[in-house]
Amino acid sequence: MSNQVIQALTKRRTQYALGKNVSISNAEIESIIKEAVRQTPSSFNSQSSRAVILFGDASKQFWDLTREVLRGLVPAEAFAATDGKMTAFAAGVGTVLFFEDQDTVQALNEKYPYDFNLFSEHSAGMTQLAVWTALAEANVGASLQHYNPVVDEQVRATWNIPASWKLRAQMPFGSNEAAFPEKTFIDDANRFKTFGA
Repeated sequence: MSNQVIQALTKRRTQYALGKNVSISNAEIESIIKEAVRQTPSSFNSQSSRAVILFGDASKQFWDLTREVLRGLVPAEAFAATDGKMTAFAAGVGTVLFFEDQDTVQALNEKYPYDFNLFSEHSAGMTQLAVWTALAEANVGASLQHYNPVVDEQVRATWNIPASWKLRAQMPFGSNEAAFPEKTFIDDANRFKTFGA
């Protein structure tokens, strides 16, 4: 069976060894990210997902401020590993900061008898996967990180982020500087059930 979507999802992998040797421009990367966010479905077409795209020094600044916040939280004897991660993430071309707009979510919660907080999280996950997969299709490596909420206030102050935007994830991206290990899967019998086929 040949399926372009499955092929694209298969190409999407976690890349920690990032570099600056991408074959497309920052403008092309920005365009890919924006279009992936635009095309991601959301409940009631709420379009609650937001993205801040950081390139170059701005991306490095994010990982430096994250490093400093974590320095106060991670035991000194264990900080070398954390420091190494921050350096690896900053070595790429940029970082996407993913947010969900709580004003949008709250307005829907007030209007309809559904849990749009939950639906917003669904949108966030789909948006992150869409961006990650679209970057992979362009041969840009990435990984998904979660240093929120410990860096939320610093991010809000540094980039003048609206108070209603809630940080959900961070995605450092750049060139693939290492091969991907073989991906393994749990047994299908432990994961799937099909009825009525």
